[in-house]
Amino acid sequence: MQKHVIGAVAEGSIADELEIEPGDELVSINGKTIEDVFDYHYLTNDEYLTMLVKKADGEEWELEIEKDLEEDLGITFVNSLMDEYRSCRNKCMFCFIDQMPPGMRETLYFKDDDSRLSFLQGNYVTLTNMSDHDIDRIIYYHLAPINISFHTTNPELRCKMLHNRFAGDVFDKIRRLADAGIELNGQIVLCKGINDGQELERTLKDFEVYMPSLQSVSIVPVGLTKYREGLYPLEPFTTEDAKTVIDQVERWQQYYMEKTGTHRVHCSDEWYLLAGRELPQGDRYDGYPQLENGVGMLRLLEEEVQEALKESDKTAEAGTVTIATGYLAAPWIKKLAEKIMTVYDGVKIEVMAIRNDFFGEKITVSGLITGQDLKKQLQGKALGERLILPCNMLRAGENVFLDDMTVEQLEQALGTPIAVADAGGGDLVKTILHRNKVEKHKRRQLYEQTDSSNCRTS
Repeated sequence: MQKHVIGAVAEGSIADELEIEPGDELVSINGKTIEDVFDYHYLTNDEYLTMLVKKADGEEWELEIEKDLEEDLGITFVNSLMDEYRSCRNKCMFCFIDQMPPGMRETLYFKDDDSRLSFLQGNYVTLTNMSDHDIDRIIYYHLAPINISFHTTNPELRCKMLHNRFAGDVFDKIRRLADAGIELNGQIVLCKGINDGQELERTLKDFEVYMPSLQSVSIVPVGLTKYREGLYPLEPFTTEDAKTVIDQVERWQQYYMEKTGTHRVHCSDEWYLLAGRELPQGDRYDGYPQLENGVGMLRLLEEEVQEALKESDKTAEAGTVTIATGYLAAPWIKKLAEKIMTVYDGVKIEVMAIRNDFFGEKITVSGLITGQDLKKQLQGKALGERLILPCNMLRAGENVFLDDMTVEQLEQALGTPIAVADAGGGDLVKTILHRNKVEKHKRRQLYEQTDSSNCRTS
């Protein structure tokens, strides 16, 4: 059985007053063993509870606690889930982690597939390692939203795509969640010749049985790096392919809008940029529920920049800054830069598209750009007073790129101060105008094919 070892106790908290210490083990609450963090929070919400704690020397303390309803005890655990993280058992033909080069930090190769992280952090899960007991707990605690990697609703095809003979058995579980009113979001990583065309048509139609619980679904193109030797042979989508996908999805958007009042299914920004089409207007995104999958990021960024320019005092010191971004978003960022420069005559903004040599030129999003590519392509260039980077280039909560180069190391190599723009167009404008009180070299939380984020600057 998993031991629930206490990692920290907040000063002045109930636990501190009871002399609970880091290293102590939580044995039970009200005589009930704790499976994971959701049991803990549920059982500690009461005003009266009895907690059994084992001290480091083996002595057991039974503590009777009286507190306010939902008052926190001030305890954090060594393992934040209070249980083992569940790794992915699949071998998906499109998995981005399988396309990573060797020699990177170990944590980058961990594939999580834990429904609890779906609720806590917004991660997408396949549900292939979930039992009926796990579904019962989600329903009992009403954990929502649960974000599901569908990819297809064809059971046989899903087994093939995930390379897991049980991958087609999840749809009864999804139906149970939907019938219980658990809010669901979905994603489809679209693979050319695999789950597109008629298979996508089937999937978009099948989604209706999970509504209204199924709030939104994003369709994103598979990301293909240059490290695919020995993996399933996948092809990149062409401009004509992108137009076909958009037309297909927008037809279903209209259907679901008429039936349910929202569009429900959405193409990520990449499809529109690849097709050379204008992005949908903001009201087509239903409140932007799929930003973490790149759905509407650029449109929302534009809206926020325009709003920030309306509220601005229109004064700024003259100066030149450079924004580095991926090839995909660079034209859109240039348009925003031109709008900002129109308002601030003395400000000059250069936008530089960074080619992804590390993962391969087919990877065009900014969140997968490494420090070494930035260094190689920007070194010796006139970058102005500051280089501005979108926060999704950095790993969550850290000041390092995917290749472990730090922002400070890049600053030193380029001889130029670096500012990291946080999520949102307002922050981008402030960063350009040097009005942020604190510019931290850390991202806050990645949209890419395999990750999720609150960071929207592409």
